[in-house]
Amino acid sequence: MILTIDVGNTNIKVAVFKQVTLVEKFVFQKKDFKNNFENILKKYPNCTESVLSSVGKLDEKDVLWLKSQLDLFEINHISAFPFKNLYGTPKTLGVDRMVLAAGAVLLYPNQNTLIIDAGTCVTYDFVNSKNEYLGGAISPGLRLRYESLHNFTAKLPLLEKKSPNNYIGNSTEESIHSGIINGLCFEIEGFISQYSVKKEQFTIILTGGDANFLANRFKSTIFADENFLLKSLQQLHTYSLQND
Repeated sequence: MILTIDVGNTNIKVAVFKQVTLVEKFVFQKKDFKNNFENILKKYPNCTESVLSSVGKLDEKDVLWLKSQLDLFEINHISAFPFKNLYGTPKTLGVDRMVLAAGAVLLYPNQNTLIIDAGTCVTYDFVNSKNEYLGGAISPGLRLRYESLHNFTAKLPLLEKKSPNNYIGNSTEESIHSGIINGLCFEIEGFISQYSVKKEQFTIILTGGDANFLANRFKSTIFADENFLLKSLQQLHTYSLQND
């Protein structure tokens, strides 16, 4: 069994895999790192390997402790990836975006693929049918949009995400929900439309913490899987062992 570990901007996500099957998923904050991993390892003592990607800051002592418990494989920019990286500034490309692109190539080889990760930020990553990573876009996620309206205005309240009842909000709260939720959906639809102009056929993968919340709002055929990054880590680990 193997643990896949995604250290994000907000939370740590961990999945337990038995071969290619996701057995259980855990989500917790960085401050609870050691206690949660101790509990996971007690529950799954057969886990001896782990693969980690991180875009958030992780305390070095936590990494060292994890290495003392498991055979840890850390994904970084010099790891083996199944695509050609054509990004203009490859050293600044987030490892999470590289892992998602790798998962897309391993799952949909030689296909035009757009991966949309709706998390703290919304990232768009495009891989073409030649398995070349071209780049994409980054914008604020739902939580950041709600927080920015509250933090940078005098009177707008901080709200939790909620599906708007209508495009036309008839109260301040409904107007905020409509602007944020519908605004992000229009943004995503716009990106999909622009990519479809250049590529007649391509696969769309929607993932991240808000994937399930957003998935049924689109007319386009989208494969929604909020655990796609964790699954991609498992696939990339296997690929790396075979191509190291």
